[in-house]
Amino acid sequence: MEAYRDPSLPIEERLDDLMSRMTLEEKISQLDMRFGNQYCTKCDPNHRCSVAPDSDYDWDRFRAEFGDRSVGYIHDNYSVPSLMNRLQRWFVEETRLGIPCIFTAEALHGVCGTRGTILPIPTSWASTFDPELARRAGEVIAAETRSLGLHEILAPNLDVARDPRWGRTEETFGEDTYLSSRMAAAVISGEQKGDISRPDAVIAEPKHYCVHGIPENGVNCSPARVGVREVESCYLPVFEAGICEAGAFDVMVSYNCIDSDLMMTSSHYLRDVLKDRLGLKGICRSDWGGLRRVHYLHRLAENEKEAIYLAKKNGLDCQGGDEYPHNVWLSNLCELVREGRISEENIDDSCRRVLRLKFMLGLFEHPYTDEERWKEVVLCGKHRDTALELAEKAMILLKNDGTLPLRPEKYRSIALIGPSSNDQRLGGYSSVPVGRKLDSVYDVLKRELGDRVEIRQCDGCGISGDEAHPFGLSDQQHLQITGERVIENNIEEAVSIASDCDLIIFVGGDDQISSGEGRDRCRLTLCGRQRELLLRLGALGKPLVFVLENGKPLDISAESEVSNAILETWFGGERGAEAIVDTLLGRNNPAGRLPFSLPRNSGMIPCYYSMLPGSSNEYYEGDGSALYPFGFGLSYTSFEYSGLLLEKTGPAGVRVTLTVKNTGVTAGDEVVQIYVEDCESTVVTPPLLLKAFSRISLSPGESKTLSFDLDQKAFRLMNAGYEWVVEPGKFRICAAASSRDIRLEGTVTL
Repeated sequence: MEAYRDPSLPIEERLDDLMSRMTLEEKISQLDMRFGNQYCTKCDPNHRCSVAPDSDYDWDRFRAEFGDRSVGYIHDNYSVPSLMNRLQRWFVEETRLGIPCIFTAEALHGVCGTRGTILPIPTSWASTFDPELARRAGEVIAAETRSLGLHEILAPNLDVARDPRWGRTEETFGEDTYLSSRMAAAVISGEQKGDISRPDAVIAEPKHYCVHGIPENGVNCSPARVGVREVESCYLPVFEAGICEAGAFDVMVSYNCIDSDLMMTSSHYLRDVLKDRLGLKGICRSDWGGLRRVHYLHRLAENEKEAIYLAKKNGLDCQGGDEYPHNVWLSNLCELVREGRISEENIDDSCRRVLRLKFMLGLFEHPYTDEERWKEVVLCGKHRDTALELAEKAMILLKNDGTLPLRPEKYRSIALIGPSSNDQRLGGYSSVPVGRKLDSVYDVLKRELGDRVEIRQCDGCGISGDEAHPFGLSDQQHLQITGERVIENNIEEAVSIASDCDLIIFVGGDDQISSGEGRDRCRLTLCGRQRELLLRLGALGKPLVFVLENGKPLDISAESEVSNAILETWFGGERGAEAIVDTLLGRNNPAGRLPFSLPRNSGMIPCYYSMLPGSSNEYYEGDGSALYPFGFGLSYTSFEYSGLLLEKTGPAGVRVTLTVKNTGVTAGDEVVQIYVEDCESTVVTPPLLLKAFSRISLSPGESKTLSFDLDQKAFRLMNAGYEWVVEPGKFRICAAASSRDIRLEGTVTL
């Protein structure tokens, strides 16, 4: 037996043996990714990137392209394990060295394709302020993905999103570095489980390294005009948490440049920071089509060969999807090595990284997936219950004059209006629920109240409608939406129905055409004629509840004035409608908190709580502060904070202790937030920064005492010499219900 096939040997010894047997061409092939659906004989008609279970593959094309070589990765091959095994068998049995392939998937909030449980979007996870629940979301994703024969996911999205015009905002954990870091560490831990050889674990590939959430003009892939101190303080810490703390193996490199340094070719960010400082153990690969942009868009190279040279020389390991054809990638890298411009050591390092992952996954011993187990894992009751719990805990009550929770006995009839009242919105990168219907708010409300209250439903207007434009990245097959249901504008009918009812519930917001990748916006008002319709409903003088199903912060200033209650639900996944109705009826006491600040107007962007001081925050048109601030959320009960105690635990450590009491008559959750202000610093710092939080459950009259240990990271800054230091002086520490609702505060001198 060859040493690399011997499972009793250490991985590094097996690696050495395998590498010694490989040709240069075989090594370079390991650094490539191909699309399974481009080689199959029958695609799944329900999902562009899926392969029908009864499909075969064009084996002649495989032999023509790869000869007797294996390949590193296969993407867009969503199907059943029996088909995955058929393709894997070719790599294991028909190539010279029998190196298995890694099957890669999109699994942002559930594995893509047509089979996975659809969880709420990651923004919802952040809204729970519950990292343990985010970890469980990662466990669901990993278990279902791996059971289907897929080993690696291109997620999570660790961008700190501070421009809500950006369509991909919905994929992120919000505007705050600390909250995003806690969620990043939690979900990656749930996905990788500390052992990627497990049958319920996958490799996580965080993206988009490393400043992608503040694109210029809010347009995807645009430059980030940001300095070193902000990169190090605000954006890199999230990737540091994902890689150094949770152990993420891989990283997807963003399209854009930071201060004109292109990420795909940046020796500083790929080598000095990512590999040397953060110690990335796996690979970094280009985002879809990003490597080609080095040549045709960024103009750093005169041709494809020079683009490949710049990226590979400076630390990129693998090309991602929609890049150069395999023969172009292979031939150019071979030429560059033979010319001495790229060292074979460079190729070897990247190849070892890929092969090490294959050994760690256990693919050399167990290349094939159990062909029946997925039927017990995918869409199991436990996973669907997690989807519901996530959706319920993410519910954010923005406004309430007492209309909520609803008391059905008060109403003879309810008008359920809006383009999402009879459609459950799922968000981008969702699987397609083939063979099953997802409940809408109308379905659930009618089921719950239909015998007691008349429910009259009308869409009233559409969302994207005539405003839908082609994707900015329309060449990417996974972004080509098959289409939202066409909704005719029928405002007059909706108003007529509402005028005859006792209560109005409007459900609207976004769809997959107004929010998501390539769906950037220059206005943040509700799309279509939703605002017009909602204002007409508000003028009727009836109680009006506004339910938002959306992907990113919206300007709801006008809607807020006419609504009696507002419930922010984001894209709530396959059980989102149940969570909404449970919350409307009081069975779920909302305790989600905003992971974003909601601006009063699109012209007030940027609008995040930790902006540097210096602005008056006043415009000619009025107040420029957030309409609803970061960390905000109401409850059906009330909470009292008391007994703040600050104890120094070292030269740069503080223990914060306080007591929280439920002073209402309803059980509920409170999210206690700890903010720190550096009162006397040598560089300008934000007025407040979140440094700790805890979500707690309290019965009526119950109290809990909480303690938070703040270490030097809570007080440090990057000084004028670009060094991390804790400067001696006074620090203000606040216990708060939101970034604008400080309940207790004190100071310490360090």
